[in-house]
Order: sequence, then C-alpha cells, then structure tokens
Amino acid sequence: MSHTEKAPETKPDYPVTDRVREALAVTQRGVDELLPENEWIKKLARSEATGVPLRIKLGLDPTAPDIHLGHTVVLNKLRQLQDIGHSVIFLIGDFTSLIGDPSGRNTTRPPLTAEQVKANAETYYKQASLVLNPEKTEIRYNSEWCDALGARGMIQLASRYTVARMMERNDFHDRFHAGTSISVHEFLYPLMQGYDSVALKSDLELGGTDQKFNLLMGRHLQGEYGQEPQCILTMPLLEGLDGVEKMSKSKNNYIGISEAPNEMFGKLMSISDDLMWKYFTLLSFKPMAEIEALKAECAAGRNPRDAKVMLGQEIVTRFHGAGAAAGALDDFNNRARGGIPDDIQQAVVALPDGSDVVGLGVLLKQVGLVASTSEAMRMIEQGGVRIDGQVVSDKGLRLPAGQFVLQVGKRKFAKVILGQ
Repeated sequence: MSHTEKAPETKPDYPVTDRVREALAVTQRGVDELLPENEWIKKLARSEATGVPLRIKLGLDPTAPDIHLGHTVVLNKLRQLQDIGHSVIFLIGDFTSLIGDPSGRNTTRPPLTAEQVKANAETYYKQASLVLNPEKTEIRYNSEWCDALGARGMIQLASRYTVARMMERNDFHDRFHAGTSISVHEFLYPLMQGYDSVALKSDLELGGTDQKFNLLMGRHLQGEYGQEPQCILTMPLLEGLDGVEKMSKSKNNYIGISEAPNEMFGKLMSISDDLMWKYFTLLSFKPMAEIEALKAECAAGRNPRDAKVMLGQEIVTRFHGAGAAAGALDDFNNRARGGIPDDIQQAVVALPDGSDVVGLGVLLKQVGLVASTSEAMRMIEQGGVRIDGQVVSDKGLRLPAGQFVLQVGKRKFAKVILGQ
C-alpha cells in the first residue's frame, strides 16, 4: 500500500453542536485518557457537519483464543462509538503477533506461530462479535500491508523514529538499566503497530493504558507520512475478582465470556460492592445517569445486591441470552438458600484397594473440588464443606461406599458415586 507524503490540508473549523457534545460524552465515559481532546472535538464536529464517519481502530494480537470481560472494556467503547455512527475497524494483528508485543514485559515475549495466530484469531473475532455489531465492523489483518513492506520498506520505516525516543518507553528503559536483554526485533513492534494507523488512515485508536506508547507511535508516523494524526483513547485496566490485580487468566481472577451462564453470574455476584460500580461504568451499556441514580439509591440504603443482580443479568444476557440469565439468577438464589443445583458434575470414584472407606479430604481433592488435601482441611475448619447440604466439621471423617453430593464454598459441587 502506498502512502503519498504531502502536508495535510488545512481544515476549516466546524461548529460544536449539541450532537457533538453528546458524542464527546460517549467517548469520555470511563476513559483513562483522550489525547488530544481538542483535536477529537474538531474531528467530531467535522464528521457531524459533513456526514463522513470517523475511522476508529482497535488492534488486537490474538495471543490466546478466549476473551474475558477485561478484554471487552475496549470492545464496549468501540460499540458505543459504533452506535453513534462511526466506522469501526477490528484489526487482527496476525503479522505483529509473529513479533511479540513487549508492552509491560520485563522479558522478551515469545512470538506465536502462524497456525496459532490463525486459530486464535477465528475464535477471538467470533467472541468479539458478541459485543460489536458484526454488520458494521470492518475486519482487517495487518499482514495485508506489513508483508508488502519487504526489507526495503521496513528499513525506511525504521528511519522514521530514533533509538533515543524508543528508549523512553518504560519497559525498554527499565530492562536496559537492569541489564536485561532487549532484542532488536522488539523495536519493530511499536513501529509496525504505528504503521497500521498509516495504512488504515485512522482518526482514533483505542487501547489499554499499557498501550499508550504504541498508540502515540501511530500519531507520530501518520504525521511523518503527511496524514492528519489520529487521536488516542486509553481505557483503564479492569481488576479481576480479587479486586486487586488486572483481570487475567494467569491470575485466575477472570470471568470468561464463553463461561457457562451460572458460573459467569456467580462470579459477578462475588465482586465487592465498591468494585461493582467500576464494572458498571466499563461493562454496562446503561446510561451513566441511570447508573449514578442507582448508586445514589444504594448510598441511601438500598441493598447493593439489587444493583449487582442487575449488572449480572445484563452481562449474562449479552453473552448467553435472557433465558439463560434468568436461569442463572434462579440457580444463584437456590444455592444461596442452601439448595443443590441440577447441573453439577458427576464423579464415579473407587474406594482405595483393601479399604471400605476413604478420607473426606482425599475425596475432595480426587474429585477436583480442592487443589490439595491441606486446602480441604482448611475449608472444613472454616465450615465451607457440606455433604448433602449439611455442614461437615470433622476433618477426620471417612466415607463408606454410597452416593452423595459434596459442596465446597458457594459454587463448587460434585455428585459422587463412591463404590468398591
């Protein structure tokens, strides 16, 4: 793809109407930074006056096949901007995935194989389509223009940025001063991501706060290629179920959008009352005025559980449908009353050789309700283990052959058939 290098034309200023102000409010909801805001207002005003939608880009490297709610924070923002009439480009970084994004890393990120990228990308977009409007989403792959660059084009692109500025990036700076190796190919990642913005002539690029350097690179390179620079919008990182760490599969504090409805709803009900409001802002499609009114009602004495149920129902409905959301609420209420859900795993377990009983702690670990027998003992001590709905307090309990339901905590169940 060729990009003619000429100075951008001077654009007239267009009036800032009420519709422009409304669009700005939609843009600003829940954001961490919008840079530069005055340029974005001008872009919105021009779009409103001319009827030409703005081009809004989100690039994602499909490093894993599944999306969790943390990933949907930027997808939700894309959908909001899509709903007010702008063009959304869902960019799959099949080329940049082969480099490996160094953002926020203190070691080199291993690149993916082309096969892994292709498989992940297919699942990724299918799940992202549960948030975006597929009919109004342009899907692009950055191998389209990155492969075409070739060695000559890559060298010319690299001449557009200095090593000194590259080393201002926090992760490169910290690794250099710590004596940790930095491979030359890692410098290519922000350059290639920035070049995506040139190829797509984007007006706005979205990303997490950890992507700010890469997003600014897009602005810089667009200016180098004579284009009007894009604005950038960063969204905060969503804390996981622990309320402390960023939502992440590696931290096991995530809510996957493909998880079963009952599991998804139960996890949402487990978040803290304080964190719930951040989830509302970043994940809900309810108007902010409605959320603020609900927050005021809770501050005045309404049970926060009511609000959490609304949030859980909205999100489960989005990914699984209204019927599944209603069923998940019934299941949750049944469990809260000490009831046993219908859809629990079944485990057939044999008694140990030469014995007609098995220890409860060993059995809990064997059927996957705890990670270790020591965890089982701790849960029994805390009153978190039930057999057929009855709390068990005897850590030394040994069970004979039979059928029963084991429960650990509020959401872990197993129907056990224990035999010879």
